[in-house]
Amino acid sequence: MPLVGKRDPDAFEVFYDRHAGVAYSLAYRIVGSRPAAEEVVQEAFLSIWRSGARFDPAKGSVRAWTLGIVRNRGIDALRRDSSSKAPKLSWDDDAILEASPAPERTEEEALRRSEAAEVRGALRELPEEQAKVIQLAFFGGFSHSEIADMVGEPLGTVKGRMRLGMEKIRARLAEGFA
Repeated sequence: MPLVGKRDPDAFEVFYDRHAGVAYSLAYRIVGSRPAAEEVVQEAFLSIWRSGARFDPAKGSVRAWTLGIVRNRGIDALRRDSSSKAPKLSWDDDAILEASPAPERTEEEALRRSEAAEVRGALRELPEEQAKVIQLAFFGGFSHSEIADMVGEPLGTVKGRMRLGMEKIRARLAEGFA
C-alpha cells in the first residue's frame, strides 16, 4: 500500500487485481445494475489512486478499507440518481438491498431473490458468532485469516465456526426443498 500511495502503477495494478472482483460484487448489490456498479468501482478506485491511498493499517485490512470506499460511493450513486426508486440507506442492510426493484424482471432474478431470502433466514437462525464469520467470508470476501484478525479469534476457531454454521445452513435449506 505504501507503493500505491506513491502512485506506483505496478503496485496499483496488483491492488486492483486483488480487490476489484469483490468491490464489483458489493457495488452491484448496492446499485443493482451492471453499468452503475462498474461506474461505482471506477470512481472508488480512481479516488484511491488520486488520494494517494490514505490507508491506515491500524484501522483494519486493505480489503475492508477498499470495500468501505466502494460502499460509500455506491450509496452516493443511489442518492444522486433521482430516478432510482431504491430506498435511502443509512447502513448496508442486505434485506433493504434485496428488496430494491430489479432493473430487469427475469426468472433468474426472481430465483436469486428467493434463494437470498432463504439464506438470510438460515443465517438469522445461527448463533451470532457463526453468522458473523459466514457473512464476512461470503458477503465481505474476506479470507479465514483476515476474519480471524478482525474478530480476534484463532484461525482454527474461525474455521470451526464457519464449518458448523455452513452445516446448519445446508440442513435448513435442505428442509425447504424436501
